[in-house]
Amino acid sequence: MAVAFCKLNVQFGNILHQSFIKNNHAIRSYYPAEVLFETACKRSLQFCYASETNKQRQKSLCKSTSSSSHEICEEDQEKIIGKDTLIWRAIKLPIYSVALVPLTVGGAAAYLQTGVFLVKRYFVLLGSSVLIITWLNLSNDVYDFDTGADKSKKESVVNLLGSRSGTFVAACLCLILGFTGLIWTSLGAGSIKAILLLASAITCGYIYQCPPFRLSYQGLGEPLCFSAFGPFATTAFYLLLGSTSEMTNLPLTSTILSVSILIGLTTSLILFCSHFHQIEGDRAVDKMSPLVRLGTARGCYVVKVAIVTLYSLLLAFGLSRVLPFPCIILCALTIPIGKLVVSFVEENHEDKEKIFKAKYYCVRLHALFGATLAAGLIAARILTGTQVSGLMFS
Repeated sequence: MAVAFCKLNVQFGNILHQSFIKNNHAIRSYYPAEVLFETACKRSLQFCYASETNKQRQKSLCKSTSSSSHEICEEDQEKIIGKDTLIWRAIKLPIYSVALVPLTVGGAAAYLQTGVFLVKRYFVLLGSSVLIITWLNLSNDVYDFDTGADKSKKESVVNLLGSRSGTFVAACLCLILGFTGLIWTSLGAGSIKAILLLASAITCGYIYQCPPFRLSYQGLGEPLCFSAFGPFATTAFYLLLGSTSEMTNLPLTSTILSVSILIGLTTSLILFCSHFHQIEGDRAVDKMSPLVRLGTARGCYVVKVAIVTLYSLLLAFGLSRVLPFPCIILCALTIPIGKLVVSFVEENHEDKEKIFKAKYYCVRLHALFGATLAAGLIAARILTGTQVSGLMFS
């Protein structure tokens, strides 16, 4: 439309120009009207062409934006996300709840048994546990970088720092410092059982990701995660936070074993849901995670079964009086977040961008369930004044 208008404008200018020449010979000698009109019309035509081109570019940009709203190219995505967000994702601060929850629940179970809470020992164990989790995260990025699993993962620590060796050294230092703190606390508590349990938990973390084992590539990450953070770590923290000068050999009861099973289940669910958005990358490097084997549709069913199992076990432990009644009441308050995890996964399991958030919903469930479980154990001690009788295994 604009081009046609400009052509008409040129023709009209030429007619006007010829009339002007016939009637103004004297002026023509001083003012070259032909040049003026041709130049003006050419500029007008160029302007109209430019306007039409800009309109076409805007239309193509709108089409490109609408068609690629769900498939943003990596360069644009990197600009949109920003380095600050990538650093935040690399730090994985919410994931450190897996260090806090087993320790808190184990300490609450010890308080239920003894009525004592060792504050200083609790924070030493917390700092050591955070260092161990940092080692897990950093070494996982290093070894996934080696296999190529994190090649396109922008939030990988190795990719952000640009140094594989520096990340590996930092991981080793965290492991040494963290394990030293755990051993020092265990020796102070005089608990050999706790040292063995914590060593077993760290061994699970090592064979999960480190060569030559790398059992996560065989789809065994979830069982190892369950064992490490559930029966091993939670029970070890129970022994350490309940051991005093008066009671050095805290008995293993059905209560601590039941809560460790529940915590192990919620922790494993975080790991399972973290695979949803990584299926293609895992398959490319032959990392046979459960979701690579099952697919996202069946993975949704597994998540639903895991949530139902969690609350079914909670009810069963409560009815059998293995867990105190306040635990059942308080933990039942987290059922809405459990339903949210299931519905979110079912609705978004095929959307690579949205399903990334599934693991963070699982972190919320893990943290809230652990907090209410610990609160229930503490409330039971306060209300009754004595420990809940449970089967003793030592």
